[in-house]
Amino acid sequence: METLSIKKGFEDEIFKVLKNRTEDDLIEIDESVKRIIARVRSEGDPALFDMTKEFDKVALGSLRVSEGDIKEAMEVVEDELLESLRLAAENIRTFHEKQVEKSWQYEKEDQVLLGQIITPLESVGIYVPGGKASYPSTVLMNAIPAKIANVARIVMVTPPDRQGKINPYVLAAAKIAGVDEIYKIGGAQAVAALGYGTETIKKVNKIVGPGNIFVARAKKYLYGLVDIDMIAGPSEICIIADDPEDVQLIAADLLSQAEHDEMAASMLITTSKELTASLKVELIKQLDALERKDIAQQAIKHHGLIIEVEDMESAFCVANKIAPEHLEIMLEDPMAYIPQIKNAGAVFLGRYSPEPLGDYFAGPNHTLPTSGTAAFASPLGVYDFLKRSSLIYYTEDALRKEKDDIIRIAEKEGLTAHANSIKVRFMNNEIKKEVDNDEKS
Repeated sequence: METLSIKKGFEDEIFKVLKNRTEDDLIEIDESVKRIIARVRSEGDPALFDMTKEFDKVALGSLRVSEGDIKEAMEVVEDELLESLRLAAENIRTFHEKQVEKSWQYEKEDQVLLGQIITPLESVGIYVPGGKASYPSTVLMNAIPAKIANVARIVMVTPPDRQGKINPYVLAAAKIAGVDEIYKIGGAQAVAALGYGTETIKKVNKIVGPGNIFVARAKKYLYGLVDIDMIAGPSEICIIADDPEDVQLIAADLLSQAEHDEMAASMLITTSKELTASLKVELIKQLDALERKDIAQQAIKHHGLIIEVEDMESAFCVANKIAPEHLEIMLEDPMAYIPQIKNAGAVFLGRYSPEPLGDYFAGPNHTLPTSGTAAFASPLGVYDFLKRSSLIYYTEDALRKEKDDIIRIAEKEGLTAHANSIKVRFMNNEIKKEVDNDEKS
């Protein structure tokens, strides 16, 4: 794990040493993704069946998960886990209900009404990764905000196993979250099906959810045809801490992200050289006990970083420049540092608010901006499933008062048709007034 010392006033130096965790060469992947998208667009369902056989090694009889499959999953999943998923869902629901926006309007004056109409998206597609792991938490985090937003049609796609089945925990979470349709399809082809639609899968308005590089690139290429949540990079955590006594907690939290994949980044910012030394020893100790040791070890080796700074002001300056997905403040009185936090996807305060609490249970969304995008992006929320339309109403008298200003601006921009759109509304009235005046005289 690399150690870097940054002097006060030189916090920008962090940009020179941060590893570039994006793909070095996407040309081959992009060409493959574009071929997959084009094939799904032209062939529809047959392409999905063929590619599922090719990539997932299973010949499907149908794409859609049946009610019987869902019922079977609910019977298979342990009661204790079902209860845990329901409690997590309730926490997520309670948090996200506070994000609901309402339509509003106001009268600028008696004859002018302005406002904003909030409407939900009509349909949303959720991608849930499959393979060896199962991600019921991903289902809850993506589907529940969409449900709260009153999205009429929530569709989930996820790759099947070699027996053509979907993980029962994922199906149970989908049932709890209220997903409307579930399809056994994964990869870039699933994203293409959501974007263009096929004989079985109807097109959606937006695609959300994590996935591998093929899924991420497919979302990128379909943006504009549909909306997407974000193009997420590898997971990352940044911890600000200064007490060597917390080394066991810090190591455990850094490794909780490192086990995601070899590209995950785990970073500590500290004022304590003693903590730096003890952390390196503790990481080795805890790595040996991990089931995903090889993955976590590679992540820590290539993307782990300890950043030593002179004081806490510098620590938060560095953290804001990194703009991490997850930021843990493991300091005494962590609340006092909230004003110093400018850029982070999710912030975890104190020793008893570890990152996995946010991943699974607390309530705030775990779909977060990565790779520095927290400097301008936000976590997934109910607002991602709503759209806003402006509302404008003027009476004739109200428009008459402002018509000359509008015409003046339009003509200055050289858009005379815009100006004429205003003029014609009063042209006949002015002529009529002149005629009336002539008749009276």
